[in-house]
Amino acid sequence: MELTISILDKTHDKKEFECGQPALDNYIKRQASQDVKKDLAVCYVLCQKGNTTVMGYYTLSSHAVRKDELPDDLAQKLSYQEIPTVLLGRLALSSSHQGKGLGHYLLGEALTRCAELGKQMGILAVMVDPIDDKAAKFYKAFGFIPLPGSGRMFMTVKTIEAGLAADDEPED
Repeated sequence: MELTISILDKTHDKKEFECGQPALDNYIKRQASQDVKKDLAVCYVLCQKGNTTVMGYYTLSSHAVRKDELPDDLAQKLSYQEIPTVLLGRLALSSSHQGKGLGHYLLGEALTRCAELGKQMGILAVMVDPIDDKAAKFYKAFGFIPLPGSGRMFMTVKTIEAGLAADDEPED
């Protein structure tokens, strides 16, 4: 199955999307297009090549966190009070495509995109707000670190870049 990831537009069929989380289902069906039009988020959708049915999606937005929200060992190295980040606001995969590794694929693509953005502008980290414990475990398995007392998680762009560089190394 050949896949494509593109920015959500009016040609994409999202009416049948269901992932098991009503908030994420409703977002793609009712709110995502408005957020894109208002420049509040960019929604990337996963489809089979040649098909416009949305299999999954994620959103990216510019974001900032207060320095005091970060772990002390990281915060003490930073001189600004507001730290630039990217918010991976939503990530969802339709129920019919779950369990096939496509969630990992979507997250990997999102993180690669964030690393590329980090080469063009200052971004310390990617932030996520896991919707539930299952989502938190998913992000933790990728190396996201919980922010104490907030429910949020983050991964630095340097960590993402190191992972991408390791993936590019030839195997012996």
